[in-house]
Amino acid sequence: MRLPALTAVAPRWEVDLVAALAPSDHVHVVRRCADVAELLGVAAAGLGRVAFVSSDLRGVDRSVLDALTLRGVMVVGVHPPDDDAAARTLTRWGCPVVVPADTSSPQLDDALEELLRGADARERSASAGVGAVQEEGRSGRGPGVPGAPAKDRPAGLDPDGLDEELEQLLDEAGGGARGQGLGPDASLDDQGGGREGEVVVVWGPTGSPGRTTVAVNLAVELADPLGPVVLVDADTYGASVAQHLAVLDEVPGVAAAVRAADQGTLDRVSLARLAPELRPGLRVLTGLPRADRWPELRDVALADVLQACRSLARWTVVDVAAYLEQDEELSFDTLAPRRNGATLTALEAADHLVVVGSADPVGLQRLVRGLDLLREQAVDPTLIVVNRVRSGAVGPEPGRRITEALRRFAGVEPAVLVPDDVDAMDAAMLQGRALAEVRPRSTARTALVDLANQLSGRPAQGSGHGRRHWPRRHRRAART
Repeated sequence: MRLPALTAVAPRWEVDLVAALAPSDHVHVVRRCADVAELLGVAAAGLGRVAFVSSDLRGVDRSVLDALTLRGVMVVGVHPPDDDAAARTLTRWGCPVVVPADTSSPQLDDALEELLRGADARERSASAGVGAVQEEGRSGRGPGVPGAPAKDRPAGLDPDGLDEELEQLLDEAGGGARGQGLGPDASLDDQGGGREGEVVVVWGPTGSPGRTTVAVNLAVELADPLGPVVLVDADTYGASVAQHLAVLDEVPGVAAAVRAADQGTLDRVSLARLAPELRPGLRVLTGLPRADRWPELRDVALADVLQACRSLARWTVVDVAAYLEQDEELSFDTLAPRRNGATLTALEAADHLVVVGSADPVGLQRLVRGLDLLREQAVDPTLIVVNRVRSGAVGPEPGRRITEALRRFAGVEPAVLVPDDVDAMDAAMLQGRALAEVRPRSTARTALVDLANQLSGRPAQGSGHGRRHWPRRHRRAART
């Protein structure tokens, strides 16, 4: 049975490619698409099972191939003859089979046989329960994606060469691995402990509970030259990590990383260039300076960025927006940009989830309802942080009252209570630095150190719980 095929290639290759496909035993061309919009529309209508897409067609990127895969269309990548860079780009985008534009009919048939065999193998694996195989292009471990096994990497990519180039980049930037006593032969794997990094997502309900403050200071406390951290600002409503750390954000690092992922050029080296090192072991991908630029953070590409971060650092701390709705599904009958897609993608990729709420009656109510929303997203909160804890908002013994309220109404207990140390927070914000640099003995910083210790498994050095940790002015208020 010949499968219906679609072509979406640059005009200079179209005639020859269609002619080469004419005698094929596997496919017959049913539509020659002039642009990406027509290709996606025809695929959504279910008119094709195989699509031939060229790398030089205007508008083609990773998200287009992902959309085709979601529609059940198998993709064959087509690149200009002798253009190895374009072939690698298609592979990075998730094309299981890549062929040059001047491929002959017998070679095209061989490529189609390989494509169909791969599809059959994936279906058999899924039906047999040997692990769900994600569609290539959405998985962070497909061929050619950073972090893939060496045998799956496309030709021309040398992981050892990437490590050497990264070491050189770190040395040129200053404060790199060699400058931290790791030895002249230290590599990226040495910094990350020889294992894939973990993603920590910091989320909280609406109402400014202090998500970014917690994310920034958590990243600082986790950061270590032997266990580096990448702090990612993925808030599509009000990104502010750059302001918290006094970093220029005219060129947002997260947007540049997403573009590189779309173009298939994102790897550990390019990610290291886009995420400057602010202090030993801490790199930052700044967020969008304007909220109206949110369409730049496509969820598919952001998933690739987070996977690349796993290969660059031991920890990836992601600051996300509060909203979890998927209103686009109700407003459009086709694939549409999702403003909340960045948050949902980060939650899907999370290994650990830190939920932040504010210690006042309204903030606690929002926290309880937010936990219900997270359960609908099938996300299990790892640690719950109650921020700005003070007796003036909830009465005497605020720690006990908050713990009892969350246990009663949400069935959970807070992992950390962060005192409302206004002076320390204001000083840190004014200087654009973390609490560890400005007020290392702050009671709020003590609680955030406890949070980092619980996440990393380090021995606890202090506690953010207990009445003795509230600032003195709050103890006076409690007595009055």
